[in-house]
Amino acid sequence: MFCNQCEQTANCKGCSENMGVCGKKEDTALLQDKLTGAVIGLARATEGNEDLISDSANAIIIESLFITLTNVNFDNDRINEALKKVEIEKRKIIPNCFTCTSCCGKNNDYDMNKLWNEPNEDIKSLKSLILFGLRGIAAYAYHAAVLGYHSDEVYKFIYKALVIIGMDSCSTDRLLEIALEAGKVNLICMELLDRANTETYGHPVPTEVTMTIEKGPFIVITGHDLYDLKRLLEQTEGKGINIYTHGEMLSGHAYPELKKYAHLKGNFGTAWQNQQKEFANIPAPILYTSNCLMPPKDSYADRVFTTEVVAFPDIIHINENKDFTPIINKALELGGYNEDVTMTGINGGSKVLTGFGRNTVLNVADTVVNAVKTGAIKHFFLVGGCDGARAGRNYYTEFVKQTPKDTVILTLACGKYRFNDLDLGNIGSLPRLMDIGQCNDTYSAIQIALALAKVFDCDVNELPLSMILSWYEQKAVCVLLTLLYLGIKNIKLGPTLPAFISPNVLNILVNNYGIAPITTPDGDLKSILG
Repeated sequence: MFCNQCEQTANCKGCSENMGVCGKKEDTALLQDKLTGAVIGLARATEGNEDLISDSANAIIIESLFITLTNVNFDNDRINEALKKVEIEKRKIIPNCFTCTSCCGKNNDYDMNKLWNEPNEDIKSLKSLILFGLRGIAAYAYHAAVLGYHSDEVYKFIYKALVIIGMDSCSTDRLLEIALEAGKVNLICMELLDRANTETYGHPVPTEVTMTIEKGPFIVITGHDLYDLKRLLEQTEGKGINIYTHGEMLSGHAYPELKKYAHLKGNFGTAWQNQQKEFANIPAPILYTSNCLMPPKDSYADRVFTTEVVAFPDIIHINENKDFTPIINKALELGGYNEDVTMTGINGGSKVLTGFGRNTVLNVADTVVNAVKTGAIKHFFLVGGCDGARAGRNYYTEFVKQTPKDTVILTLACGKYRFNDLDLGNIGSLPRLMDIGQCNDTYSAIQIALALAKVFDCDVNELPLSMILSWYEQKAVCVLLTLLYLGIKNIKLGPTLPAFISPNVLNILVNNYGIAPITTPDGDLKSILG
């Protein structure tokens, strides 16, 4: 096997041998490569046959790419099911190619070893950048599609980019163009998902969320899929079962159509990488709706459930009919805690605040602008992104702790768990720490930045705004490409730089966009603020 798509890849080079750092076994990694090669083959089959692309083809393309995202699917049987679906769609588009005796290769899948063994490291780097960005885009497109929202522009680009990845000959300049186009298309996709979520559940509102788990039966729901949270709330209402979010599902508390459920009680634990410790012997079931799933430990494996594209061998999977009865029964069987249990964040706080999406922040834009003009707010920091287990991520905690009291911290994604339980106080009526939401809510952060730039009649890069980002998986890759597409410069990225970025490609990013690795909290603050 070979896999270098996540931040924790072995030795900052790539996972090989028998198992990845994420727990993915060699046979699963090879199957995921086969699935990736199959969707590239499906994309090739659509060339000249665009009018034959069906909704089901679009669905299996984004599902398959999502399956190959880090910490999503470890189940070989389900990956093989996806392979069969891809084959069915390809046969619909080019049926004659499966009986033709010519050697044109139209029905051939792509061999991913060609990419992993590409001798030109810059071509390999850029194709990997595009592929991993596509996996992130597909995840966002999948969540939007669950709510009935689709974009032909997004689907068309995914097909085009997959074909280019499979090309034997493609220049670095062309690949750079496609990478930036991926950033553009991801912005469209994030806007689509933002619209899907806000039109379905309302605009998020600032909400304080407790980390106290009340006695009695409960269910923990983790991941990103708000639709699953909604269905779970509906099916557990009136049954004496409380619901607690985990990880990026925290933002669900801020949506009016979700927070109206009285049994949506609070948040359980911290970020994804702590789940094996935090879920040990938990007297409740856990529902995984998307990444990040770590191989369950024996102390809680019998109470893990998956749905959508998430799967793990021998774990009960809830199919598309969304009948959560097995989870409900397990919650009642386990019974929950005998007494209230107060959990804390990594800094000892027992409450967190979320719900500062674009609608909330822009509704108080006058207050924000006046605070900047009067000097009450000197600088904005966007500190967020994916969390992870690699040593050095405490940088983000210390960075936020050291920020001056006349600065505002915007945050999003699970990286916020490094500091979201801190009480940073207020500047006037504005909290210094504002949680925008999930990783896809980068769209909200971008809209806030663009709105402020318009008010101050300046470029986004001229705003008193700095981005200090952490990354782990492929959604972070497509978000980074979006920021580059928008021309945003001087991003600080950590805790390490992507292993799949070659020195020459890194030089392009540094020279054109000023991307730099994080150093120390004190040093980076001094370089930013002077």
